[in-house]
Amino acid sequence: QVQLVESGGGPVQPGGSLNLSCTASGSISSITQMGWYRQGPPGKQRELVASIARDGKVNLTDSVKGRFTISRDAALTTVHLRMNNLKPEDTAFYYCNAQISVGSSETAMDYWARGTLVTVAS
Repeated sequence: QVQLVESGGGPVQPGGSLNLSCTASGSISSITQMGWYRQGPPGKQRELVASIARDGKVNLTDSVKGRFTISRDAALTTVHLRMNNLKPEDTAFYYCNAQISVGSSETAMDYWARGTLVTVAS
């Protein structure tokens, strides 16, 4: 059993900041990568926002570069997403994702948290 638990999110005014955190727990053998996806209005596809790999490599989608920062703890069991200068178009459900190997398996599978709503509005 693997669990991803998110915290943070909520309403914020344009230009404001929010922090999201996500912690993985359970029968984890290794974590290859953790990150955040978001899904906005109905009909819009879920998109990668930011990810960080075990080796520290960071991937940010272009629309958040210079505004969002992703960081992790040393064990890569917790990741944080610092979101600055938020815009109304950042409004979405944000989902934590992790690629995790469980038990004796060497194959990493995708795990998802339940999602947390970020609303950017005046």
